[in-house]
Amino acid sequence: MAGLRLIVGLGNPGAEHARTRHNAGFWFADALAQASGARFGLESKLHGETAKVSIAGAPVLVLKPSTWMNLSGKSVMAALRYWKIEPEDCLVAHDELDLSPGTARIKFDGGHGGQNGLRDTMQLLGHGRFHRLRIGIGHPGHKDRVTPWVLGKPGKDDEAAILRAIDDAIAVLPLAVAGDYNEAMKRLHTPKPD
Repeated sequence: MAGLRLIVGLGNPGAEHARTRHNAGFWFADALAQASGARFGLESKLHGETAKVSIAGAPVLVLKPSTWMNLSGKSVMAALRYWKIEPEDCLVAHDELDLSPGTARIKFDGGHGGQNGLRDTMQLLGHGRFHRLRIGIGHPGHKDRVTPWVLGKPGKDDEAAILRAIDDAIAVLPLAVAGDYNEAMKRLHTPKPD
Protein backbone atom coordinates (compact mmCIF):
# COMPACT_ATOMS: atom_id res chain seq x y z
CA MET A 1 0.00 0.00 0.00
CA ALA A 2 1.31 3.42 -0.93
CA GLY A 3 1.73 6.11 1.65
CA LEU A 4 -0.56 8.84 2.79
CA ARG A 5 -0.94 11.79 0.36
CA LEU A 6 -4.14 13.53 1.46
CA ILE A 7 -5.52 14.25 4.93
CA VAL A 8 -9.09 15.48 5.24
CA GLY A 9 -10.38 16.97 8.48
CA LEU A 10 -14.17 16.88 8.77
CA GLY A 11 -16.17 19.65 10.43
CA ASN A 12 -18.76 22.35 9.93
CA PRO A 13 -17.74 25.79 8.64
CA GLY A 14 -18.29 28.97 10.65
CA ALA A 15 -16.94 30.45 13.87
CA GLU A 16 -19.92 29.19 15.90
CA HIS A 17 -18.86 25.57 15.17
CA ALA A 18 -15.11 26.07 15.62
CA ARG A 19 -14.64 24.42 19.02
CA THR A 20 -17.51 21.91 18.92
CA ARG A 21 -16.93 18.18 19.33
CA HIS A 22 -18.23 17.60 15.78
CA ASN A 23 -15.28 19.64 14.48
CA ALA A 24 -12.60 17.36 15.93
CA GLY A 25 -11.47 16.65 12.35
CA PHE A 26 -10.90 20.37 11.80
CA TRP A 27 -9.02 20.56 15.12
CA PHE A 28 -6.73 17.84 13.79
CA ALA A 29 -6.19 19.55 10.41
CA ASP A 30 -5.50 22.88 12.13
CA ALA A 31 -3.03 21.33 14.60
CA LEU A 32 -1.22 19.59 11.74
CA ALA A 33 -0.95 22.79 9.69
CA GLN A 34 0.20 24.73 12.76
CA ALA A 35 2.88 22.13 13.56
CA SER A 36 4.18 22.46 9.99
CA GLY A 37 3.92 26.24 9.80
CA ALA A 38 1.44 25.89 6.91
CA ARG A 39 -1.53 28.15 6.22
CA PHE A 40 -4.93 27.24 4.79
CA GLY A 41 -6.15 28.97 1.64
CA LEU A 42 -9.60 28.76 0.06
CA GLU A 43 -9.85 26.52 -3.04
CA SER A 44 -13.35 27.11 -4.41
CA LYS A 45 -13.03 24.35 -7.04
CA LEU A 46 -12.41 21.88 -4.20
CA HIS A 47 -15.21 23.28 -2.00
CA GLY A 48 -12.77 23.71 0.86
CA GLU A 49 -9.61 25.14 2.35
CA THR A 50 -6.28 23.48 1.61
CA ALA A 51 -2.77 23.53 2.99
CA LYS A 52 0.39 21.70 2.01
CA VAL A 53 2.47 20.21 4.83
CA SER A 54 5.68 18.24 4.90
CA ILE A 55 5.61 15.04 6.95
CA ALA A 56 8.90 13.14 7.22
CA GLY A 57 10.08 15.06 4.14
CA ALA A 58 7.07 14.06 2.01
CA PRO A 59 4.48 16.57 0.75
CA VAL A 60 0.99 15.89 2.09
CA LEU A 61 -2.13 17.85 1.20
CA VAL A 62 -4.58 18.82 3.93
CA LEU A 63 -8.21 19.61 3.17
CA LYS A 64 -10.97 21.13 5.30
CA PRO A 65 -14.28 20.99 3.37
CA SER A 66 -16.21 24.27 3.44
CA THR A 67 -19.48 22.39 2.84
CA TRP A 68 -21.66 21.33 5.76
CA MET A 69 -20.57 18.07 7.39
CA ASN A 70 -23.30 16.00 5.68
CA LEU A 71 -22.04 17.19 2.25
CA SER A 72 -18.31 16.61 2.92
CA GLY A 73 -18.08 13.98 0.18
CA LYS A 74 -18.42 16.64 -2.53
CA SER A 75 -15.18 18.27 -1.35
CA VAL A 76 -13.35 14.97 -0.75
CA MET A 77 -14.25 13.69 -4.24
CA ALA A 78 -13.21 16.98 -5.89
CA ALA A 79 -9.82 16.84 -4.13
CA LEU A 80 -9.17 13.17 -4.97
CA ARG A 81 -9.97 13.82 -8.63
CA TYR A 82 -8.12 17.12 -8.91
CA TRP A 83 -4.92 15.83 -7.29
CA LYS A 84 -5.30 12.32 -8.83
CA ILE A 85 -5.05 10.61 -5.44
CA GLU A 86 -6.43 7.14 -4.79
CA PRO A 87 -8.88 6.86 -1.86
CA GLU A 88 -6.50 4.31 -0.26
CA ASP A 89 -3.90 7.11 0.06
CA CYS A 90 -6.34 9.37 1.92
CA LEU A 91 -6.93 9.71 5.67
CA VAL A 92 -10.21 11.23 6.87
CA ALA A 93 -10.11 12.60 10.43
CA HIS A 94 -13.46 12.81 12.23
CA ASP A 95 -15.16 12.88 15.62
CA GLU A 96 -16.04 9.48 17.07
CA LEU A 97 -18.82 9.00 19.66
CA ASP A 98 -17.77 5.42 20.45
CA LEU A 99 -14.32 6.42 21.74
CA SER A 100 -13.67 8.38 24.91
CA PRO A 101 -11.92 11.77 24.78
CA GLY A 102 -8.16 11.22 24.74
CA THR A 103 -8.43 8.23 22.42
CA ALA A 104 -7.59 8.26 18.71
CA ARG A 105 -7.71 5.23 16.42
CA ILE A 106 -6.70 4.66 12.81
CA LYS A 107 -8.69 2.19 10.75
CA PHE A 108 -9.06 1.27 7.11
CA ASP A 109 -12.40 0.60 5.44
CA GLY A 110 -15.60 -0.25 7.31
CA GLY A 111 -18.93 1.49 7.81
CA HIS A 112 -19.68 5.12 8.62
CA GLY A 113 -21.02 4.47 12.14
CA GLY A 114 -23.62 7.20 11.69
CA GLN A 115 -20.98 9.90 11.03
CA ASN A 116 -22.61 12.04 8.33
CA GLY A 117 -19.39 13.26 6.73
CA LEU A 118 -18.20 9.67 6.30
CA ARG A 119 -21.66 8.60 5.12
CA ASP A 120 -21.69 11.23 2.35
CA THR A 121 -18.10 10.49 1.29
CA MET A 122 -18.77 6.73 1.10
CA GLN A 123 -22.00 7.30 -0.83
CA LEU A 124 -20.18 9.32 -3.49
CA LEU A 125 -17.14 7.02 -3.61
CA GLY A 126 -19.29 3.90 -3.71
CA HIS A 127 -17.13 2.27 -1.00
CA GLY A 128 -15.32 2.96 2.27
CA ARG A 129 -11.79 1.90 1.27
CA PHE A 130 -9.91 4.82 2.78
CA HIS A 131 -8.19 5.40 6.11
CA ARG A 132 -9.99 7.06 9.00
CA LEU A 133 -8.62 8.77 12.05
CA ARG A 134 -11.32 8.39 14.68
CA ILE A 135 -10.95 11.09 17.34
CA GLY A 136 -12.85 10.18 20.51
CA ILE A 137 -15.36 12.71 21.81
CA GLY A 138 -17.23 10.35 24.16
CA HIS A 139 -20.95 9.57 24.21
CA PRO A 140 -23.60 11.50 26.19
CA GLY A 141 -25.16 8.20 27.32
CA HIS A 142 -28.41 8.27 25.34
CA LYS A 143 -29.10 8.53 21.62
CA ASP A 144 -31.60 11.35 22.15
CA ARG A 145 -28.80 13.52 23.53
CA VAL A 146 -26.30 12.87 20.72
CA THR A 147 -27.08 15.90 18.52
CA PRO A 148 -26.69 18.60 21.21
CA TRP A 149 -23.62 16.71 22.53
CA VAL A 150 -21.88 16.55 19.16
CA LEU A 151 -22.72 20.18 18.33
CA GLY A 152 -21.71 21.35 21.82
CA LYS A 153 -18.32 22.39 23.11
CA PRO A 154 -16.43 19.99 25.38
CA GLY A 155 -15.48 20.93 28.93
CA LYS A 156 -11.89 21.89 29.72
CA ASP A 157 -10.76 18.37 30.70
CA ASP A 158 -12.32 16.73 27.64
CA GLU A 159 -10.89 19.40 25.35
CA ALA A 160 -7.40 18.84 26.78
CA ALA A 161 -7.83 15.06 26.31
CA ILE A 162 -8.98 15.49 22.69
CA LEU A 163 -6.01 17.76 21.93
CA ARG A 164 -3.65 15.20 23.52
CA ALA A 165 -5.11 12.46 21.29
CA ILE A 166 -4.60 14.72 18.26
CA ASP A 167 -0.93 15.22 19.21
CA ASP A 168 -0.54 11.43 19.58
CA ALA A 169 -2.05 10.93 16.11
CA ILE A 170 0.20 13.57 14.54
CA ALA A 171 3.21 11.79 16.08
CA VAL A 172 2.50 8.58 14.10
CA LEU A 173 1.78 10.29 10.75
CA PRO A 174 5.36 9.82 9.45
CA LEU A 175 4.73 6.04 9.56
CA ALA A 176 1.47 6.44 7.60
CA VAL A 177 3.21 8.64 5.03
CA ALA A 178 5.81 5.88 4.62
CA GLY A 179 2.96 3.39 4.04
CA ASP A 180 3.51 1.60 7.35
CA TYR A 181 -0.05 1.92 8.65
CA ASN A 182 0.24 -1.19 10.83
CA GLU A 183 3.09 0.28 12.86
CA ALA A 184 1.27 3.64 13.03
CA MET A 185 -1.80 1.85 14.42
CA LYS A 186 0.24 -0.21 16.86
CA ARG A 187 1.90 2.90 18.31
CA LEU A 188 -1.27 4.95 18.42
CA HIS A 189 -3.44 2.15 19.85
CA THR A 190 -1.03 0.95 22.54
CA PRO A 191 -1.86 2.60 25.86
CA LYS A 192 0.93 4.79 27.15
CA PRO A 193 2.23 4.19 30.65
CA ASP A 194 1.05 6.95 32.98
